[in-house]
Amino acid sequence: MKFGSLCVFALALVAIPALSQETKRPIEIGDFFRIKSVGGPRISPDEKWIAYTLRENDLKEDKAETRIRMIPRAGGEAIPMTAKGYSAANPRFSPDGKYLSFSSNHGKGKTQVWGLNRLGGEAVQLTKVVQGISGYSWSPDAKRLLLTIRDPKPHELTKDKKDDKLPRPHVINRLQFKRDNAGYLDRYRRHLYVYTLESGAEPTQITSGDFDDSQAVWSPDGKSIAFVSNRSKNPDGNPNTDIWIVSADNTDKGATLLHVTTNPREDSSPAWSPDGKWLVYTSITEPLKTLWYATNQLTLISATGGKPKFLAPQLDRNVGRPKFSSDGKTIYFGLEDSGERQLASIPVQGGALTKHVAGKRVVRGFAIKGKTIATLIRTPTRPNEIYTLAHGTATQITEANTELFGRIQLSTVENIHFKSKDGTVIEGFVYKPAGFNKAMKYPTLLRNHGGPVSQYDFGFRFDPQLFAAHGYVVLEVNPRGSSGYGQAFSQVLFADWGHKDVEDVLAGVDYLIDRGVADADKLGVGGWSYGGILTNYVITQTTRFKGAISGASEALYRANYGHDHYQMWWEVELGLPWENPQAWERISPFNKVAKITTPTLWMGGAVDWNVPILNSEQMYQAMKRLGRDTQLVVYPGEHHGIRRLSFQKDRLERYLAWYDKHVKGIDPKSEQ
Repeated sequence: MKFGSLCVFALALVAIPALSQETKRPIEIGDFFRIKSVGGPRISPDEKWIAYTLRENDLKEDKAETRIRMIPRAGGEAIPMTAKGYSAANPRFSPDGKYLSFSSNHGKGKTQVWGLNRLGGEAVQLTKVVQGISGYSWSPDAKRLLLTIRDPKPHELTKDKKDDKLPRPHVINRLQFKRDNAGYLDRYRRHLYVYTLESGAEPTQITSGDFDDSQAVWSPDGKSIAFVSNRSKNPDGNPNTDIWIVSADNTDKGATLLHVTTNPREDSSPAWSPDGKWLVYTSITEPLKTLWYATNQLTLISATGGKPKFLAPQLDRNVGRPKFSSDGKTIYFGLEDSGERQLASIPVQGGALTKHVAGKRVVRGFAIKGKTIATLIRTPTRPNEIYTLAHGTATQITEANTELFGRIQLSTVENIHFKSKDGTVIEGFVYKPAGFNKAMKYPTLLRNHGGPVSQYDFGFRFDPQLFAAHGYVVLEVNPRGSSGYGQAFSQVLFADWGHKDVEDVLAGVDYLIDRGVADADKLGVGGWSYGGILTNYVITQTTRFKGAISGASEALYRANYGHDHYQMWWEVELGLPWENPQAWERISPFNKVAKITTPTLWMGGAVDWNVPILNSEQMYQAMKRLGRDTQLVVYPGEHHGIRRLSFQKDRLERYLAWYDKHVKGIDPKSEQ
């Protein structure tokens, strides 16, 4: 297989006509809440309609609401399918085309499946599961629903609903005993059920055991269901997930299963071939020590098991969510590559890749039905919109944010490449203020991405646009550790955080200084999650930055053992903390906190168990004890991602205020 001569289709994105040439204004914080979020395209069986979700924010009420809409395949007026007053998700057309279903708690109670008769009428509740459902899909004959349901807890089965709200002690006996957003983990697991719609009977449980089952998909004939589960002897002690098959008519709760894949690492995202003979999926085959740095493989296997076939073994890039074409001859999938997220395909027998959507745009999802392909695409200047793909052209059919962005002046985004300290070529993105003058040097912000195994890409991002609108040049770098550049590029970070990644981002800053873009005396740095961690490394190794913002970061790693939810990954990368303490301490930024002279704002969610607020508290306490300029902001009730709209607004305001004061030198009192 030769990847040096990939077949690439040139794509023209057919844009919506521009609005009247009124004077555009700079982007502002309020626009963050005016942006509507488009997601989840689904194609109707007759290929005439596309259903999707539309999320809108209400800052005054401090809440967001997601509704289901439906739009003709060729574009036109979108029809609201769910009413205001409650959120809905996961739109699905029934295979016979009669219903558009969705999941919702309808503003109260537990999440259930609801159905809308496409001929008209109100939504009808299709399931009545006491503990609610976690996921669902239609059977090919449209007579049954495949449900993912958590095991019921005893108090959920009682008739006294007051009992459901009483606090209870957490009784813990699992190795992996906590997870952000989920809380303390118990042994009430998620399993699969089949519900026959017209029967009136209770759903039939088809899997069971001390395991969680997910990503379930019907076979084309409706007789079998493939799903993903870690059913090893110690599922909390390894990252394994295999693909299994269970009969849709199973009566022994999954005691009889077909074990399809046996790879010790992660196999996921299964999809059936149209004839039901094959499964395509993604697979990580590297040793455990490669951790999250490993690149996955596009893999094909017989539905009866056997030896897997790697369709693109030389493709050193991550792939995602593969799907068969309707004729079964081609497999479509998402492809991450050098700041791009592409839609690609490959023949079932392997061979050359075809890139259907590539270039300066990002494919966040796609759906295929017959000859119709619907994609979710964002560009440097627009959030997600739905495009249909035909003959090498992607045509935009939704206009969720066209009016808003027609009034906003955005920063230009430059894609840059530069050499790091050791000569490695690094990629980045530069946002420049409106009216950028090449003769001037600008206050510059280095903003680090999370992960670390992720990447900045060509998609629209609000924060750098906001900073640029306030007169900053913004630098985003994909340093070593990032995905999109191959496994070796990412794995450099193994047990050596704060080394090559720091060299890479600082080389990016030097690149802008050397070009006369960045003012070396007005530099700021910041980020969230690993972006905050990288910020910690930067400010403990250099004093060149005038202001820093470290959001949801880590500092004293041994303090996180058993407190965050990464115990398994920490053990592989650093060893047991009582056996190999030097590895943990060597990369802990806390141990160099005395070297920080940069005024630093520490931020995080009070109940974040991904990167606990403990870290920010310790760094704040140390800096305060040292007499340094610092501040700590903790958002009550928030996890790793800050969800409350008023808190999101507060965070953006604090970003600007901190950078303006310390990077630009603007006294906030003088602005009053």
